[in-house]
Amino acid sequence: MKLRFTKMQGAGNDFVVIDAIRQPLAMTPALARRLADRHFGVGCDQVLVVEAPLGAQADFRYRIFNADGGEVEQCGNGARCFVRFVRDQGLTGKDEIRVQTRAGLIVPRMNPDGEVTVNMGPPSFDPARIPFLAEGDALVQPLDVGGERVLITALSMGNPHAVQVVTDVDRAPVSQQGPLIERHPRFPERANAGYLQVLDRHAVRLRVWERGAGETLACGTGACAAAVAGIRRGLLDSPVRVHARGGALCIRWEGGGIELNCDVWMTGPAVPVFEGEIDIDER
Repeated sequence: MKLRFTKMQGAGNDFVVIDAIRQPLAMTPALARRLADRHFGVGCDQVLVVEAPLGAQADFRYRIFNADGGEVEQCGNGARCFVRFVRDQGLTGKDEIRVQTRAGLIVPRMNPDGEVTVNMGPPSFDPARIPFLAEGDALVQPLDVGGERVLITALSMGNPHAVQVVTDVDRAPVSQQGPLIERHPRFPERANAGYLQVLDRHAVRLRVWERGAGETLACGTGACAAAVAGIRRGLLDSPVRVHARGGALCIRWEGGGIELNCDVWMTGPAVPVFEGEIDIDER
């Protein structure tokens, strides 16, 4: 069976996007791993599946599979590519769409300049919702990682994040420490490990070890989590320009004081790379 796909990227975070409305698709973890394989498949950080909504309250349903085959709740860079894809493919003519995810409803919007803005909803610092096994109620928590104690801020942007502040992201032990934080026992559903370097009150550099994908050139929810954590810790002010290795994202969040239940808004690029088809019956 031939499966048509579009390869896309958002700030270097790359995706295989599949229309499961106009072609049959039985997505499995094994198929996601095969599509994501950079030697034997198409190659990507995540596979994004476009489906019809489950009910009338949304325009589409959005499913996300990491490179390891695991289905996850949210992907911010993927959400931007999602809206560009459904527009380019003629699945909708709307500039703003309502999309169901495992983390809830999101509302991405195509801007006149070609970039996409996504309302990512409010962050959550509730340990039960992250989920995270907290030691007390402090915003900054100690975490023992590989014989070293690091300080993190744990929060959810629809998926779990552990953000730590570093002096230089280029020297941060992302590939060594990231996998240990991802599978740390205090994160029962694993976590994304973010390394945040503050440049000024409105600009940061960021690297992220993504749950199920390894280090990526950019992470949309990771950028949101880093900006929110920096604002709550008094290091940053909204808006925040987040410079990842694959490009920059703009994050707006007006919370940080008493009111934390403010939505996070992310703006950035969504770029088609190429279209193709792959025989998924080959072994």
